[in-house]
Amino acid sequence: MALTDLCRYPIVQAPMAGGVSAPGLAAAVCDAGGLGFLAAGYKTADGMYQEVKQLRGLTARPFGVNLFMPQPPHTDPAVIEVYRNQLAGEATWYETPLGDADSGGDDGYEAKVAILRDDPVAAVSFTFGCPEREVLAAFATLGTYTVVTVTTPDEALAAQLAGADAVCVQGIEAGGHQSTHRDDPQADGSGIGLLSLITQVRESVRLPVIAAGGLMRGAQIAAVLAAGADAAQLGTAFLACPESGAHALHKQALTNPLFVRTELTRAFSGRPARGLVNRFMREHGPYAPAAYPEVHQLTAGLRRAAAAAGDAQGMALWAGQGHRLARALPAGQLVEVLAAELDAALAALADASRKRTT
Repeated sequence: MALTDLCRYPIVQAPMAGGVSAPGLAAAVCDAGGLGFLAAGYKTADGMYQEVKQLRGLTARPFGVNLFMPQPPHTDPAVIEVYRNQLAGEATWYETPLGDADSGGDDGYEAKVAILRDDPVAAVSFTFGCPEREVLAAFATLGTYTVVTVTTPDEALAAQLAGADAVCVQGIEAGGHQSTHRDDPQADGSGIGLLSLITQVRESVRLPVIAAGGLMRGAQIAAVLAAGADAAQLGTAFLACPESGAHALHKQALTNPLFVRTELTRAFSGRPARGLVNRFMREHGPYAPAAYPEVHQLTAGLRRAAAAAGDAQGMALWAGQGHRLARALPAGQLVEVLAAELDAALAALADASRKRTT
């Protein structure tokens, strides 16, 4: 199976964990000619299975499921306890207890893999690492297209050696978590921009490339295709759609002038993730430890309480650098608009090329 067999347009809807990538969103993208994804992260194995069943009832088109790779436990509980103490005021303010930082870090990975092997879907992608060769080979036998998210050429090479069908190349512009295979605090902020990363990965591996990071318009999709990508993955662009499961405050914040920029932070999860800068990020980001998923579990109740209170200043407002370009269109219509913009951009490039050669 080739990537082009999965969708009519080179447009992939990013899997956004936490309820954003709902079945209705993925179905609308698939039916419009893109490739929709469900996000299995933070769900139980049965929760993922139920969403797959629901999506199958909404579309006959191919779709994908994204899995989080298991993370090693943090070795210094004292560091997490220091951060817990720092968040005590937040717990008082939102009148909710802090979460249990030791409630597990494998995200039900083995059970989810088993379900997707028993009941295969068209594509499976992986975040926060590369699966073992045996896992990718088993999916290949089933005809499942496998994608490993990477942030460096070395990670792309590891994915190729393990037997992945494609890599999703994530630039530092991307919203949400940076999908580094190894969480190194010394490397914070040193990620590679998307266009440079596409070229470096293209010259390192032979795999198809899906480009991700700050893409909001069809002309940007044309740019990454010209740079060597085979398709573009968009997350923030779909976050504002009515089918998205994002909280209404999160959708509004994308274009709210109160939120003027994004930054990478560990404040909410313990792993670098790009979001709109708000009070919580400013106050706690400088002190958050490199401890994922412990910090994510610690702050989960706070984030829910902030959303319930209508307080965007306490929420994790994940967004890419192009967030101000968000359009609150139905997902299917957005795919059609992006495809039309892509065609126009490619036609303009072809016309400019003809003029230069005549």
